[in-house]
Amino acid sequence: MLFPVILAGGHGSRLWPLSRQQHPKQFLPLLTPHLSMLQATLTRLKGLEVQTPLLICNEEHRFLAAEQVRQLPGSSAQIMLEPMGRNTAPALALAALYAEQQTACTSVPDKIKDTDAIILALPADHAITDVPAFQAAVIAALPLAKAGKLVTFGITPTHGETGYGYLHRGAPIANTTGFEVAEFVEKPDQDTANHYAADGHYYWNSGIFMFKARRYLEELVHFQPQVLAACEAALAKSERDLDFIRLNSAAFATCPNISVDYGVMEHTTQAAMVPLAAGWSDVGSWSALAQQLTPDTQGNTLRGDVLTEQVSNSLIVAEHRLVAALGVQDVVIIETKDAVLVAHKDHEQDVKQLVAKLEAEGRQEHIVHRECHRPWGKFDAIDSGDRYQVKCITVNPGGRLSLQMHHHRAEHWVVVSGTARVTLGDQVRLVTENQSVYIPVGQLHALENPGKLPLELIEVQSGTYLGEDDIVRFEDHYGRTERGKR
Repeated sequence: MLFPVILAGGHGSRLWPLSRQQHPKQFLPLLTPHLSMLQATLTRLKGLEVQTPLLICNEEHRFLAAEQVRQLPGSSAQIMLEPMGRNTAPALALAALYAEQQTACTSVPDKIKDTDAIILALPADHAITDVPAFQAAVIAALPLAKAGKLVTFGITPTHGETGYGYLHRGAPIANTTGFEVAEFVEKPDQDTANHYAADGHYYWNSGIFMFKARRYLEELVHFQPQVLAACEAALAKSERDLDFIRLNSAAFATCPNISVDYGVMEHTTQAAMVPLAAGWSDVGSWSALAQQLTPDTQGNTLRGDVLTEQVSNSLIVAEHRLVAALGVQDVVIIETKDAVLVAHKDHEQDVKQLVAKLEAEGRQEHIVHRECHRPWGKFDAIDSGDRYQVKCITVNPGGRLSLQMHHHRAEHWVVVSGTARVTLGDQVRLVTENQSVYIPVGQLHALENPGKLPLELIEVQSGTYLGEDDIVRFEDHYGRTERGKR
């Protein structure tokens, strides 16, 4: 039984300002206009004989993940929520425990039941251009996993890349296409990376893994017993919340923060590697993204409303306005509604330092976009001042905001298109295009779209405090219990 596990944690800070904590790169359509990287990961499983995928993501991304799965025709996933990030070794421990539970509960007769649940761990933010080659490598790895090997997939390096870990290829494994892994090598300096690329015995570590669930748990007993104990407790005390598995926060908080590479793969004697030639990239930098796209005759990769003159070998993305560049080369320019990045390609790996500086200064641009997604739709924070804030709100058909009130602000709503069902205290009324409604401070209220088209309205907030946490929620269709975030 092959259990795909989609690892959708992480914040993708090297792709700031497009990727942010509340809307990271795995949920962005970076390579195709209408397909996020998570959706592309799910799509490439079609044609393989697999169980329903387990998608592991951060709790704050739960509705974003669920909506993207829902939007993908013919796809489904069980979503497990991590209350905080603890890296890949715990995530795969949870997946292995879950897969064993599912195997034990299956209705297949015991005499024909395959009790070896095999995990296929796939990061949600990787690009693969040759799906048939990827699926062929997965099938080739199955005999190794069934034999008790912990399989990783190695990428033949095209250049000396300092942003990847490396696998040192060992002896071939008889009757398979796999090899022993002689050594796991951490991210090298440039000279060492160049040597590895020229050597022919080193591969990039893709971060894709396959192994028996039980075999991985046995390795955790030897190498990471704290990880296993914390994950067992977190899953045993987990709760069902709508369509989500919500892990016990207190138990999971005791889990060490460690990757599967550090925690297990570098210590096991059973590591194996299957070569993967499928146009793989972890899209871990702006240059890596540009390599997945088609440049023009000057070597430029341009997206959006971009005007160039005497520009070469550059990546320029304009999301919301004209970006004009003149007389530059080897640069990255990324424009969003509330931030612009300008960087030389030689320094693009240092974008994380800018993100850390934003965090140190207490800013919000690394956390949220000006446009924020919610389970009911989205809002765009158009303008703000000391005592006011203006938002454009879109409510999906059938979507509804929680029944709530504010202690510090009043609100004016003006409907631009669609029909709103507005609750004010014990009164309910319909508000249509060009009509408005006023919500005083402390007034219990709710907003719903009863129609079949998106509802758009302008909201003007005024008051002494306008933070998103000034929301007292009384009823919520989406099972949210935290303050704020509507």
